[in-house]
Amino acid sequence: MTATPESHVYDLVGVGIGPFNLSLAALADGVPALSTLFLDAKPAFSWHPGLLMEGTVLQVPFLADLVTMADPTSPWSYLNYLKSHERMFPFFFSERFHIPRREYDHYCRWVAESLPSCRFDARVTALVWDEAADAFALTHRSSAGAERRVLARRVVLGVGTSPVLPEPLNALTGDTHHGRILHSADYRTHRAALAALEDVTVIGAGQSGAEVALDLIRTQDGQGQGGPFVRWLARTPAFAPMEYSKLGLEHFTPDYIHYFRALPEERREQLVREQWQLYKGVSEQTLGEIHDELYERTIGGGTPRAGLHPGVELLAAEPVADGYRLTCRHSQQESEFTFHTSAVVSASGYAALRPDFLSADAGLIDWDEHGRYRVDGEYRVALRPGASGELYVQNAEMHTHGVGAPDLTLGAWRAATILNSVVGKPVVPVPDRTAWTTFGAPRTPRLPAPRAPRAAAPSGIAQ
Repeated sequence: MTATPESHVYDLVGVGIGPFNLSLAALADGVPALSTLFLDAKPAFSWHPGLLMEGTVLQVPFLADLVTMADPTSPWSYLNYLKSHERMFPFFFSERFHIPRREYDHYCRWVAESLPSCRFDARVTALVWDEAADAFALTHRSSAGAERRVLARRVVLGVGTSPVLPEPLNALTGDTHHGRILHSADYRTHRAALAALEDVTVIGAGQSGAEVALDLIRTQDGQGQGGPFVRWLARTPAFAPMEYSKLGLEHFTPDYIHYFRALPEERREQLVREQWQLYKGVSEQTLGEIHDELYERTIGGGTPRAGLHPGVELLAAEPVADGYRLTCRHSQQESEFTFHTSAVVSASGYAALRPDFLSADAGLIDWDEHGRYRVDGEYRVALRPGASGELYVQNAEMHTHGVGAPDLTLGAWRAATILNSVVGKPVVPVPDRTAWTTFGAPRTPRLPAPRAPRAAAPSGIAQ
């Protein structure tokens, strides 16, 4: 089918409408004469629908909405969302700083449905540089098969990340006989079926793993008899709380990004591995709730139908008659063991993958030696010679910008940084200093010149 062309050349086209590109769309909405378009394959906005369980909250304060950290006066703030839905007084009296995830999803959907620049049911299938038009050419297709072609001087990739399973589970995801190997991203869809099983294993020491384990424990009845036995495994040496001290959180500031970017690549790689507790830990509240649930099970002499096992790595998985046999290794004891489980929910995180549509022009991007984007301080991607447009990326730059890349706290600031780069001037000013911490070596202070020694006073004169 031939794509329907559009003669208009947009100043900016975003691919993907997750929170980060939606933040950019919201901030760009207030810039006069800037033509923008944002495309997404989904039929409507949705944010991690498989993890929107009752009682789960956002891990960042509500001020880390789509715009407030960059422009508190924007009409697309969370507070204006509350006002528009006549919920300001209930929110005020609830004294919430961390809002329900379901509400954050609804807030983002309200913004996406209100912005004329957001176009859904538009899967981008190709991105190339059109020399004749001196612009990027993007082809997108609807679910009905209709194709259109749009032109853009600048493109921002905000396609998000994809669920990743441990290698031993990859071969089992298509197992139609059992169908009980899934990523936590799909948990809510399968929750009822999992709750009816005898034994469910949860893998992963992060917030998602903790929430899935807690939710499954809560499906047990008050005596811990109904519902599945819940086994929670993690490679980390402990079920550790996320770093949430005030100074620790300064790693999620532009100041730390500037420091991180100046480090050698080898040191950046090492730091990301070492800083797992900054972005892969569990909130203290969730850990406390798990402990409380297990404590309740011991009243009257009961025994919790759950097992918590840190320091454990999954080595192999194979289907058996009524479930799976998992082989694991305990890292500190250096011992292997096996057990049977009815199903596995793997909260093993997400990874930034290369979008399929980039393969249409393999020579467009100047990838680094690891096949990743080369990203500058304004989130601009390095391109091959011949393409004079500008390509930006969001949430695919942890290797160059540090652990704050996927964090919602920095979303509005990063979007403002990109928007200012696109326009060529600070239409949404960003602060120069954002942290009390000096992450690098302090500059040597300029010492005052030495003072000349005072002459001795004559004898008999007080000094």
